Amino acid sequence: MVKQDVVPWYKPLPFYPTLEKELQNLGGLEGVMTLAPQKVQDVLTPDLVHEERVIGGPDNNDLTVSIFRRAGSQGSSERKLGIYDIHGGGMITGTRFTTAAWALHAVRKFDAVCVTIEYRLAPAHPDPAPVKDCYAGLVWLSEHAAELQIDPCRILISGCSAGGGLAAGVALLARDRDGPSLIGQMLMCPMLDDRSNSVSAYQMDGLGVWDRKTNLQGWTALLGDRRGTKNVSIYASPARSRDLSRLPPVYIDVGSCETFHDEDVQYASGLWKDGVQCELHVWPGGFHGSDMLFPTVDLSVEAIDAKMRWLQRLLTQLE
Repeated sequence: MVKQDVVPWYKPLPFYPTLEKELQNLGGLEGVMTLAPQKVQDVLTPDLVHEERVIGGPDNNDLTVSIFRRAGSQGSSERKLGIYDIHGGGMITGTRFTTAAWALHAVRKFDAVCVTIEYRLAPAHPDPAPVKDCYAGLVWLSEHAAELQIDPCRILISGCSAGGGLAAGVALLARDRDGPSLIGQMLMCPMLDDRSNSVSAYQMDGLGVWDRKTNLQGWTALLGDRRGTKNVSIYASPARSRDLSRLPPVYIDVGSCETFHDEDVQYASGLWKDGVQCELHVWPGGFHGSDMLFPTVDLSVEAIDAKMRWLQRLLTQLE
């Protein structure tokens, strides 16, 4: 990691050519934002059914969750895999549908039940509101597992970008509070470190979909003047945790061409050091969320398939 008072320059890595072309055709970051799902109609397909619930939040607030199932599976008595998915958006934007693509793909493939949560966003609701809301949602899911047709012993937490960071924070909270048991964590290009002072953060600054400038804006909205200081909770910024032991298995994937590359690799190393099984994929030339933005590009197809294979192996080990 480099010092925060130094502004270095590192030669950026090249994007995967097909992905770069797709991003240029879309018009860069502004075009990307037009692709992000915001409503249930943006993600709901005929092979899925959707239900919406309002649950109690940690501060007497209301939280909305969406429940997705495979069409035709509602009457089954079988208890299913539960996927608790937390959306991305840098803590400052997005809805429970914005980054749900992977989880809904898993619902179709594994006949799982997915619960996604609409947590309070910063800066209107700064730390610790988002992680508190997301933890409350996990507790609700666990307590209502039978009603939701979910096996309480098979709950997976997942998230992309800010959602990946929140998922990691919720997993730490569940460990430290003896909360709901998790079989694994799916962390997709997770936003883990408020300091944003890694080589890759500087290396890709001004490039791709989510650079160091926007990353600092998101963290500042969440943490205010505490960003980058010692007064930051590990549940808000999991990269600060010095004890990653006793966590469920983790899958981390990240592009080589993005801000979060170094912090995600370092988090994987910390998990291994503390005895936690972690599968890490660094996709050469991939940028932030590229497999969700452009799922038909060959590199994206490989990334999506790798996630499914990991989950299949995880479920097989539980049998």
